Amino acid sequence: MISFTVTAVVFGVVFLAELPDKTALAGLVLGTRYRASYVFAGVAAAFALHVALAVAAGSVLTLLPQQIVQALTGVLFLGGAAVLLLKKDEGDEEIRNPEDQSFWKVAGAGFMLILVAEFGDLTQIMTANLAARYDDPLSVGLGAVLALWAVAGLGIVGGKALMKRVPLKIVTKVAASLMLGLGLWSLWEALNPPPS
Repeated sequence: MISFTVTAVVFGVVFLAELPDKTALAGLVLGTRYRASYVFAGVAAAFALHVALAVAAGSVLTLLPQQIVQALTGVLFLGGAAVLLLKKDEGDEEIRNPEDQSFWKVAGAGFMLILVAEFGDLTQIMTANLAARYDDPLSVGLGAVLALWAVAGLGIVGGKALMKRVPLKIVTKVAASLMLGLGLWSLWEALNPPPS
């Protein structure tokens, strides 16, 4: 059964962490050059694969004792918050253009771009952490994939307008604050286990 609360928490954390990422900008660039639905199909498939891998990795972590998992996820969340707060703006990446507008060429370009750019990315690591924390792979996977698809859709269709209204620094600080809070909460739970 899917937990709406877990799905919503994961959606919010992953959405905010992915919004300032380079892949949203890559989706925006591809979306301005090619049919948006073709680009989205490829990008969505790549994100679904990344989430499946992350949830599987996080589910393996649940086999460890609960206090160790909470301490590990707490440290990783704090590390993720530090990465968001300390990372510098990256320059524009070159995006290879498919030679034609066919579905398979455009979707394939979007899929490969995201597959390579997102492998081992912060949001993939966060998704694994959340899967370990909540021990609810279906709810975590659903929240993460919906968040990534939402960011991809915003990037492809309306990224330019959003970035004009919401400064990237604010989005990054909100995402870092959420991760910091989750990290501290996980560490507190690891250090203060419930009485048996």
